Amino acid sequence: MMSQQKNSAPMFAVCIDNSEYPASLELHKVYQVLPDEEAAVDGDLRVIDESGEDYLYPADYFILVKLPQEVEQAFLQTTYAA
Repeated sequence: MMSQQKNSAPMFAVCIDNSEYPASLELHKVYQVLPDEEAAVDGDLRVIDESGEDYLYPADYFILVKLPQEVEQAFLQTTYAA
């Protein structure tokens, strides 16, 4: 379900725990987070993981971060260029 609202700002998070998902998440890597209010209510984040697809993970596995605009743009260009 890779539908992101066009008017919402991209969100990013750093993985701080991949113990249950070592094949899907890399420790200390920045991931794009997609808006998902229902997931947030359940304590989860919708993250584009190593598969290139978005999945739900426990929110406490991540720390949300604000990237400088140049980094954010570069991240989004390389993420969607593939």
